[in-house]
Amino acid sequence: MHERPLAGIRVLDLTNVLAGPYCSYQLMLLGAEVVKVEVPGRGDLARQLGSDPDLNQRGIGASFLAQNAGKKSVELDLKEAADRVAFEELVGAADVLLENFRAGVLARLGYDWPRLQALNPALIACSITGFGQTGPMSQAPAYDQIIQGLSGMMSVTGTQDTAPLRVGFPVCDSIGGLAAALAITAAVAARHRTGTGCHLDVSMLEASISAMGWTVSNYLVAGVPPEPTGDQNATAAPSGTFDTADGPLNIAANRQEQFESLCRIVGRTDLMNDVRFAEREGRKTHRAALNDELNRALRQRPAAEWERLLTAAGVPAARILTVPQAVELEQLQHRGFIQELPFPDGSGRPLRVVSSGVLYDGEPLTPDEPPPLLGQHNTSVPELLASWRAARLVSEGAPE
Repeated sequence: MHERPLAGIRVLDLTNVLAGPYCSYQLMLLGAEVVKVEVPGRGDLARQLGSDPDLNQRGIGASFLAQNAGKKSVELDLKEAADRVAFEELVGAADVLLENFRAGVLARLGYDWPRLQALNPALIACSITGFGQTGPMSQAPAYDQIIQGLSGMMSVTGTQDTAPLRVGFPVCDSIGGLAAALAITAAVAARHRTGTGCHLDVSMLEASISAMGWTVSNYLVAGVPPEPTGDQNATAAPSGTFDTADGPLNIAANRQEQFESLCRIVGRTDLMNDVRFAEREGRKTHRAALNDELNRALRQRPAAEWERLLTAAGVPAARILTVPQAVELEQLQHRGFIQELPFPDGSGRPLRVVSSGVLYDGEPLTPDEPPPLLGQHNTSVPELLASWRAARLVSEGAPE
């Protein structure tokens, strides 16, 4: 692989659990050198989280292992004088400082943005919080489920009878982490022109509402409040989950030609000429009746067979898989999406982690090293500092 795009970028990562570590994992996959600063003896809370109690007890919980491969771990207590000196030296040589404390916590430790800027004028500092650094909610505690509820996301998840429902994974944490990673990479590019750093204030609430796309814009632009539609796509029909002989099948016949192909393949060409279904808006209005007709036809064959037939005809269709089924898809294997690493405890047990979903010059962005044990790189701090200082001198002396 060619040198990765963020090679040489040095990230000081003070984050815990999900949004922040997910952000720094993306930066690491893009080539950045990430050093986790962890509380001595305790570390990232994610070390104790996951479905395997034994791993949690040993400080390498599944939640931690999922998004900390390729990083280094040093233990520093920012309330201790000697550790503060080491921390400030690292800040002075870093490119990026990433934190997800509650708004104002880092400042109370003596490291507000003016102080960080004084230590390193070229530093890019990124703060991820639930609601941002300012505003009436800035001090409110926030976890993913809180943001899901406040964003309106839960109100449109489920059906009229079951909503509000939580999305089945911490989507707002992931969105917040991705928004932060995007902002950091943009700031790195801007600094190449200006030579100065900046402070990035990432709000998980705002990033999540932004990611909801048309669900929000239909209200902001058209004045139509969105409603929960379950497994149906409110913007098109037939588009949603349908019945087959052996299980559910997703079909998204969002274009006229896709609808007509669907009708031909399931042997219901009469639906193309039915006045209720002939046009897009009519199909949306009469969605329930159309779904009933299609379900009757689709129940004649298994989901995998319909998936094959419809996909070949250009109609988006696929089975609904479990997570164990999804991660074993041949498509993911073909693209090298899942990487196998050794467990950090030296047990020889394989550890499978995911990449970013991006091929860089045709190759997947994957970690080269397993997640670190707590404080694994404590003794390497002097060497690390020397390396970072040298790299900073080269960077400062490089022509624009």
